[in-house]
Amino acid sequence: MSSLIAERRRAFHADLLNEVLCVDAKGIASNADSSSTLSRKLALRIAEKLKSEVGRDRLAGQTSGSKFESIVEVYVFSTFLQLGHLRPGTWEVRKMGTRAKLGIAGFEQYGHLTQLADLASENPMLAVALGADYVIAPDVIVLRRPETDAFINEGKEIVDLDIARLTPIRSVNDVLPTLHASISCKWTLRSDRAQNAKSEALNLVRNRKGKLPHIVAVTGEPMPSRIASLALGTGDLDCVYHFALPELREALDEYGDESGIDMINNLVIGKRLKDIADLPLDLAI
Repeated sequence: MSSLIAERRRAFHADLLNEVLCVDAKGIASNADSSSTLSRKLALRIAEKLKSEVGRDRLAGQTSGSKFESIVEVYVFSTFLQLGHLRPGTWEVRKMGTRAKLGIAGFEQYGHLTQLADLASENPMLAVALGADYVIAPDVIVLRRPETDAFINEGKEIVDLDIARLTPIRSVNDVLPTLHASISCKWTLRSDRAQNAKSEALNLVRNRKGKLPHIVAVTGEPMPSRIASLALGTGDLDCVYHFALPELREALDEYGDESGIDMINNLVIGKRLKDIADLPLDLAI
């Protein structure tokens, strides 16, 4: 029998093949840059390894991006929530996107941003000075609900009503849920998408009051140089997760792309790039 992560990884790829990843009649995969020979070759080889059907047209960019977010959400939901023995808690996984007007202000570490938004709405000059950098809506989120005192005191009395009245883990303290993870989903990396993900990550770091959430990105980009544009550096994203890292490395080996092989190896050795299979376990840390 296969392990749960192995099964969910296969299901993740099956969902992608049904919804997002396809190869058109010209042999161009939907995550390839049609103007780049290497991108076309690598994307096609990965698609072949994942058993993609040929002859289906790609979705529009915005549609494929939204579908990718939904598939990542399902994958994280079906894996991370199975790890309660490693990371106990009351968890939720959901796609956030632009539906949340104030974005991360609905979470304990960022609740103060609601006050900023209220002040900015009343003062145009302040709104211009602040900009909109604090209004962040991650693609997929993992949140933790506060726990009841009955649950905290289940084995023995840990807390009472006269102690620990500021911690956000107690529901009696009337706090918002804690943002545990922010997951940026980039099916491909074109133009300024990598920079946008890094800017959002830095704003999550700068604007928090309290615990820093996991800040990660998931991508289906086949080009090593573009993956590096997102993964290189520290201080913003925790790590970048590729939707099919072993398959990408095999494709690079088969085409003998030494510079691409070296780049991906350096990112992996430097703990900046991992496979999608690693994501749920890393979120349990």
